[in-house]
Amino acid sequence: MKQLFHFSKPYKIIALALFAAASIFSCGKKEEKHDVDYYEKIKVEGQKEAELTAPPFVPKPVGDRPAMHLVVNMEIKEQEGEMVDGTKYIYWTFGGSVPGSFIRTRVGDEIEFHLKNHPDNKLPHNIDLHAVTGQGGGASSSIVAPGHEKVFNFKVLNPGLYVYHCATAPVGMHIANGMYGLILVEPEGGLPPVDKEFYVMQGDFYTKGSYGEQGVQPFDMNKALKEEPDYVVFNGKVGAIAGDNALTAKVGETVRIYMGNGGPNLLSSFHVIGEIFDKVHIEGGDAINTNVQTTLIPAGGSAIVEFKVDVPGTFILVDHSIFRAFNKGALGMLKVTGEENKKIYSGTTQEGIYLPEGGNIQNMPEGKKEAKSTVAKTLPEQIKSGKAIFGTTCFACHQSEGQGVPNAFPPLAKSDYLNADPNRAIQAVIRGLSGEITVNGKKINSVMPSQNLSDDEIADVLTYVYSSWGNNKTVVTPAMVKAQRK
Repeated sequence: MKQLFHFSKPYKIIALALFAAASIFSCGKKEEKHDVDYYEKIKVEGQKEAELTAPPFVPKPVGDRPAMHLVVNMEIKEQEGEMVDGTKYIYWTFGGSVPGSFIRTRVGDEIEFHLKNHPDNKLPHNIDLHAVTGQGGGASSSIVAPGHEKVFNFKVLNPGLYVYHCATAPVGMHIANGMYGLILVEPEGGLPPVDKEFYVMQGDFYTKGSYGEQGVQPFDMNKALKEEPDYVVFNGKVGAIAGDNALTAKVGETVRIYMGNGGPNLLSSFHVIGEIFDKVHIEGGDAINTNVQTTLIPAGGSAIVEFKVDVPGTFILVDHSIFRAFNKGALGMLKVTGEENKKIYSGTTQEGIYLPEGGNIQNMPEGKKEAKSTVAKTLPEQIKSGKAIFGTTCFACHQSEGQGVPNAFPPLAKSDYLNADPNRAIQAVIRGLSGEITVNGKKINSVMPSQNLSDDEIADVLTYVYSSWGNNKTVVTPAMVKAQRK
């Protein structure tokens, strides 16, 4: 190899010494490496009850506190929640949330774990913590019937971010119903401080009904065995960290996300659109990768990602197995406020028309739809259903508030084009739309593909659009759609 620098012997020694010093101190408070025997012998000082938090929040950092006797009180709750607007699901939870309560410890802590099964629950449960060194990760010691409590103890010996989950048979079903969470074991001296910390966990859900089907949807074991989920979501439901529930930060802040994957089946390709991870603790352990675009998180695994936000905007969190994001719910938002920095990101500097695929209307793939006997929906039911359809079919182009994308996709909010003729709007959804149109005084020349939606689905989504964002509240019926199909 070509030598780039030449040193005489005294200077070479000095250079090597400086390099060694730089290596030692370049990571700041990075802990000295120890083995399990060292952590096992750490003496605890005092006792406290662990602070537990529901996602997306995390407990206060451990900092440089000594190892302690830490009491964890965890209650299991089987409860109804909403997967997406109008779609209910019976979740099985640790602490009343999906994912379960975040547990924050440090190496050397002695944990006294109290697992309580609410008396209104129907099933026995237990807990397997991947941070536990012992049979079943605690599962064999913690199986607990409704109305009872189990207590077991363990010492945390390995720093890292670990998954916990229920391990009662059938294990996959308990996990698929939401029984998973994260336990963080900080190193001695704690993790380096950051401005914002968030708790996010991906999971795949399997329901008897298809995506967005209304009412209480039971778990579908056949879909789970085939690994064909209807929903892939962050924090237990569609939109859990989007819209009004979005994560927030300010320009210049450093964000740390404790990211887990409960599974039970799918891997996660975690990515934040418009950001690069400065650091990734690979699989939640000691090894750190830098300048990462997308990190792979196995089912039952985790990662810690950190990045500084340099410009304002809404940054989209996704599983980059991208149909999961835009069609099954694996999408979140980080809203960053602050001053723009045109040197880092300029925004649009030039625009024009470019149609490499031609101006023909594109078609969405069509498949056979089973005929379903439907009961006429009330207006609120139509709007709820339409909102769910909009979130998976229209959101990416027309945006969350119907604002569209300038010069690419027309606005639906206060749209004179839309409000003037509902039959034309129906035709656009059924057959697609291409060529120049004028919306709210601005010309747009783009292509909208036809949508493979049923008469009911088209009626619902258009009724939702007409009922939102200052539009004229037209109610579109399945009969109106059927007439336009002819």
